[in-house]
Amino acid sequence: MPSATMIRPGGTIGILGGGQLGRMMAMSAAQLGYRVIGYSPPGDNVAAEVCHDFFENGWGDKAALAAFASKCDVVTWEFENVPLSAVAAIPDNLLVPHPRALETAQDRLKEKRFVEGLGGKPAPYAPVDSESDLAAAVERIGAPGILKTARDGYDGKGQWRIASARDAESFRFPGKPCVYEGMVEFDAEFSVLLVRDADGEVRFWDSTANVHSGGMLETSTLPAGEAVEAQVQQAREIARQTAEALNYVGVLTLEFFATKSGPVFNEMAPRVHNSGHWTIEGAATSQFENHIRAVCGLPLGSTETRFANIEMRNIVGEDALTAYDILGEDTEAHLHLYGKAEAREGRKMGHVTRVSGSRS
Repeated sequence: MPSATMIRPGGTIGILGGGQLGRMMAMSAAQLGYRVIGYSPPGDNVAAEVCHDFFENGWGDKAALAAFASKCDVVTWEFENVPLSAVAAIPDNLLVPHPRALETAQDRLKEKRFVEGLGGKPAPYAPVDSESDLAAAVERIGAPGILKTARDGYDGKGQWRIASARDAESFRFPGKPCVYEGMVEFDAEFSVLLVRDADGEVRFWDSTANVHSGGMLETSTLPAGEAVEAQVQQAREIARQTAEALNYVGVLTLEFFATKSGPVFNEMAPRVHNSGHWTIEGAATSQFENHIRAVCGLPLGSTETRFANIEMRNIVGEDALTAYDILGEDTEAHLHLYGKAEAREGRKMGHVTRVSGSRS
């Protein structure tokens, strides 16, 4: 793996993707003395504001991808939907993590089968490629349930609630491979964030209790509560096995439901994650810094939680227009705005983290 050789300060990290995760990764990289070059198709690429250089070219532009890669000592990514064809244009010896993680996570069906093969327990599911498949899946698994596109869905996009068999009969199929999932009765949602280096060392951050609204994360909170804490160790073992099976290097996130029968796997993100934003102020080393450390071959930082109480809350849509009011209301609030141009409904514009209390 390229990260086994340390990349010295002044080296260049390439990031595929131009969103807020890339922005925060670039800021952590700069703190460690690295240069960052980004690559993403034209758009509201907020990461470009904090990069030394930025390529705004299409994912199919092989010449631009080659030029981008030629300037980098290592290349990583900020989101899991970077086309595999674009990743294939980057020399293998530069890519960290290995692209097999992207290949697995980009397909919900493949992802579920992969984790299931390691002993993880997903919600009941079935592949769906047509209206008749959906009807059969609802008959076998039951309703209500959620129909999700197998690829490209995130933050509640590409998802439809199927309330009943009649609902399934009237549903207009989207014409692309999907997965039907049975609803899970759960006490809490939580995520396991880990970082793994090229030598196989794994460190975990504390797991937050996550609350979603409309398929999008609303808050992440510590302490997570008894329901989560009782199942974290079992979920961590599944996450560790996933990282080892992928020979993963960097930050990896697995989301779970805490249920009466144990942790139920929801989905995997081979990258830094929204539910880990609290680590910027709340942990000894943030998820962003530890990802940079891992892909550059530096020693991993401590993942210890620094405060007794932590809440991270997303700022969505037009709430960003009044976000500075938070600073007046709470002088200890840590506000992060991503610099996005358009504050439209359902768009993550930033987050605020509140911490309090001693961990001792």
